[in-house]
Amino acid sequence: MADMTSSKSNQYFDTDYDYLIKLLSLGDSGVGKTSFLVQYTDGIFQNQFITTVGIDFREKRLTYKHNKEKSSKIHLQLWDTAGQERFRSLTTAFYRDAMGFILMFDLTNEQSFINCRNWLFELEQHAYCDRPDIVLCGNKSDIADKIVITENRARQFASDHGLPYFETSAATGQNIDVAVSCLIELIMRRMDAIISGEITLSGNNGDANIPPPMGAKKKGDVNLEEKGVSGVCNCF
Repeated sequence: MADMTSSKSNQYFDTDYDYLIKLLSLGDSGVGKTSFLVQYTDGIFQNQFITTVGIDFREKRLTYKHNKEKSSKIHLQLWDTAGQERFRSLTTAFYRDAMGFILMFDLTNEQSFINCRNWLFELEQHAYCDRPDIVLCGNKSDIADKIVITENRARQFASDHGLPYFETSAATGQNIDVAVSCLIELIMRRMDAIISGEITLSGNNGDANIPPPMGAKKKGDVNLEEKGVSGVCNCF
């Protein structure tokens, strides 16, 4: 069972790491993507809403423990995308380089949840493979009196699409580390399988032997929920 520890700094100039992993945050404007990433990298809540123009990114260093004997240093780049339609052509250009995706909606905003289907469709068209690793996050769980998307409804959507789901809060930090660590765990499992030759990798819509996300529930897939961890993901 893997474990992860992290360190952070304002700048990372050295190249003393084993893996460079790029994650992309997706979702409608105003769902809290920037605040989510700032909370994850810096441990603070950015409560002033500033619209992301185009794309931005943050960084963090992690130590990923494959097992008791082996660990790897990860340099994590978290790309923060603009949710507005006018920036869509710019942000989709970054899809193919990302290894994993944080798909986010606002628990207090019905339309942002409905639009998750559109974001998934875009991923199918532009990501490095048809079924990349994705975690679904319902953000702003701290605003309990304004929540309109129930946990059962969100979990059903996540289950239908084979996605791990987490209710998160950029304000309190609830489940943010857990969600990102889960995504990294899924990516590393896929990478280990590629390195060992268990699976092959080619471009989008090809005939490569690329597995579905590890949270998927189709016949033959690995169902992480059955391993006893709530949230469809066994990350720790």
